[in-house]
Amino acid sequence: MCGNRAGRAFADYDEFWSWSVTDGLSDFWAGVWHYFGLDSVSSYESVLENEQMPGARWFTGAGLNYAERALAAIPAEGEVIIGISQSRPRIALDAEQLRAEVARVRAGLIELGVERGDRVAAYLPNIPETVIAFLATASLGAVWTSCAPEFGVAAVLDRFSQVEPKVLFVVDGYRYGRHNVDRSAEIQHLRDGLTSVTSTVLVPHLGRQSEADPTLVHWDQLGGDVDRPVLEFETVPVDHPLYVLYSSGTTGLPKAIIHGHGLMLVEHLKALGLHADMGPGDRFHWFTTTGWMMWNYQVSGLLVGASLVLYDGDPTTDGPDTLWRMAADERITWFGAGSPWFSSCRRAGLSPAETFDLSALRAVGATGAPLPADAFRWIHDAVSPDVMISPISGGTDICSAFVGGNPLTPVWEGEIPTRYLGCAVESWDEDSHSLVGREGELVVTRPMPSMPVGFWGDDDGSRFRAAYFEHFPGVWRHGDWVTITERGSCVISGRSDATLNRGGVRVGTAEIYRVVEAVPGVVDSLVVHLEATEASDPGELVLFVALDTSHLVVPVSEIRTAVRHELSPRHVPDEVHAVESIPTTLSGKKLELPVKRILAGAAPDDVASRDALKNPDSLDAIAEIARLRR
Repeated sequence: MCGNRAGRAFADYDEFWSWSVTDGLSDFWAGVWHYFGLDSVSSYESVLENEQMPGARWFTGAGLNYAERALAAIPAEGEVIIGISQSRPRIALDAEQLRAEVARVRAGLIELGVERGDRVAAYLPNIPETVIAFLATASLGAVWTSCAPEFGVAAVLDRFSQVEPKVLFVVDGYRYGRHNVDRSAEIQHLRDGLTSVTSTVLVPHLGRQSEADPTLVHWDQLGGDVDRPVLEFETVPVDHPLYVLYSSGTTGLPKAIIHGHGLMLVEHLKALGLHADMGPGDRFHWFTTTGWMMWNYQVSGLLVGASLVLYDGDPTTDGPDTLWRMAADERITWFGAGSPWFSSCRRAGLSPAETFDLSALRAVGATGAPLPADAFRWIHDAVSPDVMISPISGGTDICSAFVGGNPLTPVWEGEIPTRYLGCAVESWDEDSHSLVGREGELVVTRPMPSMPVGFWGDDDGSRFRAAYFEHFPGVWRHGDWVTITERGSCVISGRSDATLNRGGVRVGTAEIYRVVEAVPGVVDSLVVHLEATEASDPGELVLFVALDTSHLVVPVSEIRTAVRHELSPRHVPDEVHAVESIPTTLSGKKLELPVKRILAGAAPDDVASRDALKNPDSLDAIAEIARLRR
């Protein structure tokens, strides 16, 4: 289709990619629109108006609804959504049941006064009810936003209060590992703090229906007064808000990032339908929570006709191979998780292919951090030599990926196979020169549909421009270090604002972690560079490590030797400290900058919201080390 539009044949993927981000930018995205049948839903006046960034407008004049496409694409036969949870038995819905539930909840939201443009917030885990509530919200043209119930109250209020939701979905609690986690107190605090909320809907995940507050609306009561609720869809412009996602909030109030109905629709059709080669017959799982953009990405599997396998709970509840057992039992074809999880599987010595029948599996995805070379090898050797390995890198900012895999491109250990179609990704130096084979800033030089509509509450767009477009005026600067190789693959080296530059030798933090976490006994690590005031002083590198239970002594010598030999003598850490756990967000992002600020004298509560952390106490050990260093 794109070849016909271009009047040419493409010799290979690289040639196709180059066309899609230069002369063929508009024609490529028009091709996506038509290839996936969106022209049967709506026409448009212009594919792209105003290429200036920010300010580009896509598919002007078109009207559609994300939920309508999702529910139209689901398979007519078989299970559409499967929910696996520690908190309750397996749940499965077919197409008829899913549509009926979305219609019922949609009717219930209308009864609660939800209209187009209203916000609906969810404090829910990764369960079928959450997908249903999201699709019902989207069907009305209302705006969805969610946080995982692991989040503490302060972190949730920091996020939800910005968008002033009308309806709040909550869960009574959940089971994680061997423990039931009651959220009744948190629910009350949220209700007290969110003055815009007029109705709160309870999902009794732990089966405590009898204990429910009578002022709460029960999940099963939604739409109960409507006889045979009708499933209808509000037609909205492509840039009408679909959902609001949030930045990590580790260095200030989280940014409330708005993504549009049609904009996410075309991006996810491209990413999942083309790059992931996903479609009807696939069973798609990504281990995620509802507070991470990968939940939204996973739900979009419905757009291409895939079934969703959701997991709620501890991924090691039945041992480190819990998710691999699920993959076998559920005949999952497309399996994704955070990169550190694959490394933990390797360190645990797992060989899933020897233990389970993974013959249905054909693709494995990883994100959240660079996937180390040894994890590539482990997936190939211990999972399957035949699966497509697709490490992706993007972010909440675009709710998708800039770079990743595809079925046409070879995979090299430690490298992301290619730049995504329609993504004009380059590596730039500080003088805006494009680099090949050298590390530089990851930039996007031409618009993408999934660039945010804007930030909620940022009426003049100043925060939005400052976040992405001021460092290189008119060009998206993402904040990652990337190397584009001669063969077009990519290596992400870490955040560009957390790079270690000593004596002119620059190393990304991800490279440090790759080496350090390969040392026996080290299960996690975090490094910061404390710059000196004198130009001749290289400053200090301070490394924190978490050890496995079999190691009581920090392998300092082994760590320093490994860094010296594999990276650079200049990046050997000056100090190595053991901590019980490395400070990370709930989605696994390491808190490099907050830790750096603590070492410089800041108080933990001034640099990060504890409620947004996987272990709220993890910063206290850093603060104590900082105190002893002074």
